[in-house]
Amino acid sequence: MAELFGSYECTVDAKGRAMLPVAFKKALQADLEKGFVLKRSIFGTCLELYAVDDWKKQMKDINKLNRFKKENMEFIRAFTAGLKSIEVDATGRLLLPKDLMLFASISKDIVMNVTNNNIIEIWDKTKYEEAVNLDSGYVEGLAERVMGAMGNKTGDDELS
Repeated sequence: MAELFGSYECTVDAKGRAMLPVAFKKALQADLEKGFVLKRSIFGTCLELYAVDDWKKQMKDINKLNRFKKENMEFIRAFTAGLKSIEVDATGRLLLPKDLMLFASISKDIVMNVTNNNIIEIWDKTKYEEAVNLDSGYVEGLAERVMGAMGNKTGDDELS
């Protein structure tokens, strides 16, 4: 799959259909016939859309977990909760299942946001704004804790 990026505001019609943004359709051209996997996010009140091939790669790691450890099974169950196979129709629309729309509180206005590994998050617009509009002091500290340990690298040189 081509590398995806960006956030796009879209609308969902009364039947639960949302138009895939043009930039996504172009980048996902090779994946459109294979289909997608849609699931609940475990880190937010949103949905996660994976191209089938990317989902298969993700599941290779998940399938390495020992199913005879209760904690592993609880994680697997939570990670795959609400999992659905999704296709894009001829006009470029995704049909969002009602149960997943209910989970993510999606009604009409949504945001499709790409995170790492080409995962497209689908948020109710209001919930998305709440999730990204964090206190600036908190975001500064978060950036320092998460990215600060990485240092500043240019090629093989470390500058931290």
